[in-house]
Formats: sequence, structure tokens, C-alpha cells
Amino acid sequence: MAKPEQRAVVTGSTAEKQLRSFVAKFSSQDQARIRAVRRALRKRLPGAFELVYDNYNFFVIGYGPTERPSEAVVSVAAQANRLALCFLHGAALPDPHGLLRGSGRQVRSVPLHSAADLGRPELQALLREAFDRAVTPLQDGPVRLIIRSVSAKQRPRRKLGRRAT
Repeated sequence: MAKPEQRAVVTGSTAEKQLRSFVAKFSSQDQARIRAVRRALRKRLPGAFELVYDNYNFFVIGYGPTERPSEAVVSVAAQANRLALCFLHGAALPDPHGLLRGSGRQVRSVPLHSAADLGRPELQALLREAFDRAVTPLQDGPVRLIIRSVSAKQRPRRKLGRRAT
């Protein structure tokens, strides 16, 4: 019987290849947005650990100061035609511009239409504040990619067209 989820940690060039295969499941437009947002966050967050989850509902790339998922600060969550920057402790962040969406006890998100959204000063301020509040600060160095888990069963990563009746 096949396992529903792979939990073995994968790093290095194998991880990059696997990440490319996850992104390839999306439409070409979504692929371009995911890659651009990832490039922008990797540039903005040197020294971060990049934790990847290809789960049932979402493809997620988390960013934090260590390889511990509990210490991740933000993540990019993608599903067909939707991309959001999630602040994992967003409920506690000041949000004077009203960017954060959600009503849960902890996580808040900001929809991303393109990587250019990350350059907005008010979103930059939220990112800065989120990482300033992190228990462990980011260390200098390269971004390190780790594939944390892969779900065998997943929702479609592309919107399905309507059938003619």
C-alpha cells in the first residue's frame, strides 16, 4: 500500500529538481508567478531556510531562520489561480494599511497578483516586522532549500475548463 505522504527530507540539487516538478503542475501563468515570487523572497531573505510542502490543498514554500517548521515566519501558498503570502503569526502583527486577510487565531495572508506586490512599502513593512519578531533571527548565508513533505493525493493545480453541455 502506498504511503499518503512522503516525509523524508530532500536537499540540494535533488530538491531543486523536485521543486521544479511541483511548480510544473500549475498553469504556465501560475508557474511564472510562483517562480518570480520565490526569486524575490530568496533575494529579500538571505540566510533563510526554504521549506517546501506539496500538500493536498496547497503547494507551500515556507521561509524561516531554521529548518524547524515551527520557526517559519512566512510562507507562499499556491493553488490553481491563487497565490498568497501567509504570515504565520500575522494575527499579532500591526496592520495599519489593512492588508492582512483572515480571521483565525494565528495566520493572516495577503493575496499576491505578482512578485511586484512584494515591493509595496506597506508589505515590505509587514515582512520586516514579522522577521523582527521572530524568536531566532535570520543568519547571513545562502537560502537553503528543503523538501519537507509531498502528499500523494492532491487537488488539481490548474483550473479545469467548463465542459460544453
